[in-house]
Amino acid sequence: MRGNPERLESFRRRYGMLRPDWVPATMLYQRWVAAGISETDRILDLGCGRGGIVERLGSMGSWAGTDPDLDSLRDHRRPSLSRCCAQSERLPFTTKTFDVVVASWVLEHVPNPEQTFREIARLLRPGGSFFFLTPNTSHPLPWLSRTISGLHPLQQRIVTLYYGRQPVDTYPVTYRANTATVIGRLGAQANLRLARIEWIEDPSYLAWGPLSFLAAIALDLVLPGTWRVHLVGELTRA
Repeated sequence: MRGNPERLESFRRRYGMLRPDWVPATMLYQRWVAAGISETDRILDLGCGRGGIVERLGSMGSWAGTDPDLDSLRDHRRPSLSRCCAQSERLPFTTKTFDVVVASWVLEHVPNPEQTFREIARLLRPGGSFFFLTPNTSHPLPWLSRTISGLHPLQQRIVTLYYGRQPVDTYPVTYRANTATVIGRLGAQANLRLARIEWIEDPSYLAWGPLSFLAAIALDLVLPGTWRVHLVGELTRA
């Protein structure tokens, strides 16, 4: 069995050949963010980690990053990025500082999403956008992840074995803001409107070989469209 990122990309390429119209969630997210920012915008990468979307789009606009993990910030692959260590529920920026806030693979880790959404709304200027990419807990895979998340050492071993992520980069999940319904409600409570959302399948996450790949494709065919594994969305500030 080929391991980890190479295995995932191999199966994604195979699925892309089967479904030429398919756009992976990470690619759709990047397209939305790229189309939603301008040279004069101020952008916050919430949960920036060691890199990510700022590495690809950082030449457009003025970016800042924040993450609760200090080691990740120290090792960030874009050393010039202005960044600080903070929890998403309490961000050290003045009101209406940013035109855009982005968060990739963050909402699933947030323990207090109500306060996080209020902070995002506070930081956004009127008309600003919050773009997110996160798992969908209607799909069986995040449900399984949530089931084993209480056994954090086991979760770390599984993630390292199957997805190639090191234990230091594997964080506990809460999944308290991971369906379109919940995100829409949290947004409305914080004066953020859910402008658009897409449910994106990705059978590579359940594919460890040819047979499991076919089984994962079959699963996506029978699941409702709103149960696909990834959510990509945009909320806007009134």
